[in-house]
Amino acid sequence: MSTKEFRRSLAVFPIGSVMKLTDLTARQIRYYEDFGLIDPHRSETNRRLYSLNDIDRLLEIIELMEDGLTLKGIQKRFETGQITTTHPEKNSDSDQLTDQDVRRILRDELGI
Repeated sequence: MSTKEFRRSLAVFPIGSVMKLTDLTARQIRYYEDFGLIDPHRSETNRRLYSLNDIDRLLEIIELMEDGLTLKGIQKRFETGQITTTHPEKNSDSDQLTDQDVRRILRDELGI
């Protein structure tokens, strides 16, 4: 695993930050988890922690739902590998978050 991919897979974002970054509610995020579309890391205190890859996947889910896909259809696409947001180097989409985008978002979120 490359250093960049390792950083993107680190689960460091609490659900509140993910809600702000994706405009989803906590219930929606948990529903997608229950449906098996995302799998956040659990801390020792059982808190959900999300990675940049999880955030990318949530943003992809939002776009696919806006395009009219059902959750079952989205799940099937993820399972068959038609959508691979967990490995951005394999996805040629220009919609992937760059490190610069992430730094900008973090600065905005932290008010720096």
